[in-house]
Amino acid sequence: MGVDYYNILKVNRNASDDDLRKAYRRLAMIWHPDKNPGPKKHEAEAKFKQISEAYDVLSDLQKRQIYDLYGEEALKSGQVPPPPRSGPHHFRTQPHPNPSFRFNPRDADDIYAELFGGSSSESNGRARGTRDGFFRSTGADFSGTSTGTRPGTTPRKAPPVENELQCSLEDLYKGAEKKMKISRTILDYYGTLRSMEEILTIEIKPGWKKGTKITFLEKGNQEPGVIPADLVFVVDEKPHAVFVRDGNDLIVSKEISLLEALTGKTLEVTTLDRRNLMIPLTEIVKPGYEVVVPNEGMPISKEPRRKGNLRIKIDVRYPARLSEAQKSELRRVLART
Repeated sequence: MGVDYYNILKVNRNASDDDLRKAYRRLAMIWHPDKNPGPKKHEAEAKFKQISEAYDVLSDLQKRQIYDLYGEEALKSGQVPPPPRSGPHHFRTQPHPNPSFRFNPRDADDIYAELFGGSSSESNGRARGTRDGFFRSTGADFSGTSTGTRPGTTPRKAPPVENELQCSLEDLYKGAEKKMKISRTILDYYGTLRSMEEILTIEIKPGWKKGTKITFLEKGNQEPGVIPADLVFVVDEKPHAVFVRDGNDLIVSKEISLLEALTGKTLEVTTLDRRNLMIPLTEIVKPGYEVVVPNEGMPISKEPRRKGNLRIKIDVRYPARLSEAQKSELRRVLART
């Protein structure tokens, strides 16, 4: 017989029209190309076409009759054997198919649009125009039943679910990869709700700021009649022991003695990527003094080759007490300035 259409749709040979529709809907959900991007897309396209062809044949009375009696080859070639001669000892249990029958397969997208609502062109346009177009355009769920929306309308989508994503300042400076384990409810092959775990990979880009959102489309819980929620991770920045971030700038505080403030000093700063910067102080340091080192702050996410500034705030440490001799010496020295 060649291709076994009954096996493709996973129905028995006595399947009713309703059985065929339910089987097609269930399998079309799983193998629609828009729900299988990446490496599985070609396999999904072939499966989807096969499922559609099986439904096309078995849901058409004449096609199904020829297929049941003579198989796929006769169906597609149109070479239907002539009716047997009637005689006193011959009884025909089924009517003979029309010998002039020609097999005209229907388009897979037309079948899909017919069962899920909307025209073929509408369904294709929406599905291919959005990243999450399959659920948006069909209004269907994994149980193989309609969501109850009118043809051509968009089913309700669950509100997004937000989760905090803790990142160190080093993560946001250098970039990082984080693995997030999630647990969610899905509708399986048979339309039954079950729990599954999944690992999501988040690529932290250098320069991302607190409040940056990373969205995984439709990774929330599935339920009949509702488009799953988007899963959103919101970046939060952990406090750092040395640096404070101010936009694209990094601020670090350094304390020096009064003598160093007056006579000079070379400051050493270890950056977030473990480089040592040597910054000389050659001027007299006054209250509120700040040294600005260009291009040593945080990376600018939209301009990868640029960084903000490193700002070094200087705090002068005064002596707790001075002896009379020290005071006298200071008066002598400073009186000349």
